[in-house]
Amino acid sequence: MAAKKACESLSKSLIGEVHKWGCMKQTGVSLRYMMEFGSRPTERNLLLSAQFLHKELAIRIARRAVELERLPYGLSEKPAVLTVRDWYLDSFRDVRSFPEIKDANDEKEFTQVIKAVKVRHNNVVPMMALGVQQLKKGMDPNIVCEDLDEIHQFLDRFYMSRIGIRMLIGQHVELHNPNPPPHCVGYIHTKMSPLVVAQNASEDARAICLREYGSAPNVTIYGDPNFTFPYVPAHLHLMVFELVKNSLRAVQECFMDSDKVAPPIKIIIADGIEDVTIKVSDEGGGIPRSGLPKIFTYLYSTARNPLDEHSNLGTADAVTMAGYGYGLPISRLYARYFGGDLQIISMEGYGTDAYLHLSRLADSQEPLP
Repeated sequence: MAAKKACESLSKSLIGEVHKWGCMKQTGVSLRYMMEFGSRPTERNLLLSAQFLHKELAIRIARRAVELERLPYGLSEKPAVLTVRDWYLDSFRDVRSFPEIKDANDEKEFTQVIKAVKVRHNNVVPMMALGVQQLKKGMDPNIVCEDLDEIHQFLDRFYMSRIGIRMLIGQHVELHNPNPPPHCVGYIHTKMSPLVVAQNASEDARAICLREYGSAPNVTIYGDPNFTFPYVPAHLHLMVFELVKNSLRAVQECFMDSDKVAPPIKIIIADGIEDVTIKVSDEGGGIPRSGLPKIFTYLYSTARNPLDEHSNLGTADAVTMAGYGYGLPISRLYARYFGGDLQIISMEGYGTDAYLHLSRLADSQEPLP
């Protein structure tokens, strides 16, 4: 009984602490600052970085934990959302219970703590998607998805914040790498070739298409092979992979019963003064104009979630052509995280063009939802 009371008062004090930290101001960081600061991973700089993260991660995690309690339509009560909230509370407790970071040993120990936080949150996106599915299942069918705008806005904020948290942790952890690849500062490649990343992402997407359909349209890439700029290759790979995967699927399904050879997907990389723009074009039949507003939402997908009630968490790494409907909205958030954007323009009856804009200036602060 005493143990139960102690546990209750502990969780009450934890919730109080979470609410206190959730009201504090977040501090945004630019790509340029991460690059310049990380280019000298001295013991002092790593210590400063850990001290900054000790406070900043607690604020960012607390803000999301508070928001997870206040979702409309009873989404906060769904089992999958409660699981995610527990992950955030556990991570908040781990970060806050770590003592003040005073020297290199403290910094190394703290790095292990935040590494574990990052791993704990690996499945947040599919788990939240499962929560949304659980909500839709029990909902009045007369409520149209447009009325769920609050949920869309929450998920945009929530996933944008997650990108930031993972970037800050990943960047700090990677600065410990004793043998970083050439031109790499943590997660950032100072001389990234968008053409090379687009080639790798296209090959990965074609491999999945081949596995699923038995064949895959070609992908043709146009751009200057010598052009480079500073960016996070993992982010660009994720975005291009998603766009090419969607195009391959559209073309494959459009030409499945046709005698014609499936037309290639074209990728054009343009190097402007402000932006690097990557256009992914397909002739996969396009999207009706009425369907365009739906492609950036989280509530329409009919694809199966890898974490649904009947599947094993351990197999959640299997990527399918359909994904679980979050690829485009999350790709747009990755683009916006460093000051870019993603736009889709479609010609029904012909095909779709996706324009991925990446900011070259590297000065824009992280968006802080």
